[in-house]
Amino acid sequence: MSYRETERKKVIEIRDELFRDSGGGMFSKKKREFVLNNAVLNLWAGIREDAQDYFSRNQITWWKGNESTGHLLSSQIACLNHLYPVRQRKDLATAILRNIDQRIVEAVIVDDGFVEFETVGSKNYLGEKSHSRGANSTSVDAIMVGKKEDGNNVLFLIEWKYTEDYRRENKYIPQRYKIYDKLLAEPNCPIKSDDYESLYYEPFYQLMRQTLLGWKMVEDGEYSCDEFVHLHIVPKENKELLDRVTSPKLKGNSMSEAWQGVLKEKKRYLVISPEKFILPIYLYEDTKSITSYLQIRYWRS
Repeated sequence: MSYRETERKKVIEIRDELFRDSGGGMFSKKKREFVLNNAVLNLWAGIREDAQDYFSRNQITWWKGNESTGHLLSSQIACLNHLYPVRQRKDLATAILRNIDQRIVEAVIVDDGFVEFETVGSKNYLGEKSHSRGANSTSVDAIMVGKKEDGNNVLFLIEWKYTEDYRRENKYIPQRYKIYDKLLAEPNCPIKSDDYESLYYEPFYQLMRQTLLGWKMVEDGEYSCDEFVHLHIVPKENKELLDRVTSPKLKGNSMSEAWQGVLKEKKRYLVISPEKFILPIYLYEDTKSITSYLQIRYWRS
């Protein structure tokens, strides 16, 4: 049984008790047991109204529609459930970033909180046809910024995965390579490759675009950052994603090994599980409600 199938089975088992919803919501024009009828319940109660307001006032497009989805395996929802409670907590945000990089002394405000979602950068750095948050342009699920001991900042790009996996599909078509190949050819590009086409297979195609975005944001001095770290948040049980190299010409025994192989600096990319990423908040007495929810919903064995 694949990881996706296992997670579908688990969320159906806890659906009625955790969400008080019988399922059977619509997805791809069919009723699904793993989709809630009341989509709002998919967000943890402690962030529900604020997260929806955040998306509305920032004109961010939700995955698959104009409203939050009831799909219980949505990685966008998983990202929000894990990270939105951190937005107004400098102590939690700092602890999370220090767990990644010991040079960080404090988290820095990025919009009106310590986590910004569906980030595309302040400018259309990649020269894409659209520059909108949440759809039709290169974005990352979230960003955080940490101040180092030397006073400069680090930009943390956070891409959240849940049950995703990818087939071997070549996306190297003119509409795409005319945009990104010229960026890949720039001397300061953080990606080293003599075969650009090899980068146009998911998940590497997304990683490539996000790396270019992070590079250009830092180059332009956004958030006073002088470097970036690309974090790929992936459940350790999702072997279909972690252990597969979909691009036939990238070398490595895993997704992360293959991707680090085309980076000039391997330390700019890190794969980490959701529970390890968020682990520092367990040290705080007032986080029991959210950590218990995450444990039941996402981290249970």
